[in-house]
Amino acid sequence: MKEKNTVYLTEEGLEELKKELDNLINVRRPENIQAIKEARSLGDLSENAEYDAARNEQAQIEGRIKQLEKMLENVSIIEEVSTDTVSIGNTVAIKYVEDDEEDEYKIVGSQEADPFESKISNESPIAQALFDHKVGDVVTVESPNGSYEVEIIEIK
Repeated sequence: MKEKNTVYLTEEGLEELKKELDNLINVRRPENIQAIKEARSLGDLSENAEYDAARNEQAQIEGRIKQLEKMLENVSIIEEVSTDTVSIGNTVAIKYVEDDEEDEYKIVGSQEADPFESKISNESPIAQALFDHKVGDVVTVESPNGSYEVEIIEIK
């Protein structure tokens, strides 16, 4: 039996995926079916660019629907978490030991990761290094660019 890949999401992330799936099934799929019908009515399908484009879009839509459905089957909601030690769902303020710069990251599942919103994946090197540590701990982060140390300032 193949092991399921758990998808960690916040309630907000789960709602976003459900909205996307609903839009694909109830809006984009019917629009695409109509586009295919219209392209077919133009005649010769062997040299019909509109038909090819509509069929390619159909493949993308159906592929994304399957992907979302599989993710939703394997979802684990990130509940309210303890602020004693770092875990998925926490927002963590850190200080880079080498240059005294500070940053704050929310640790989320990989599907919700967005560096522009300071949301990092639970699978990222920094999140992995921070897990199970407390405020005041200095941890070593092993990254592809070498290792560095960060101090945990606050866990929310």
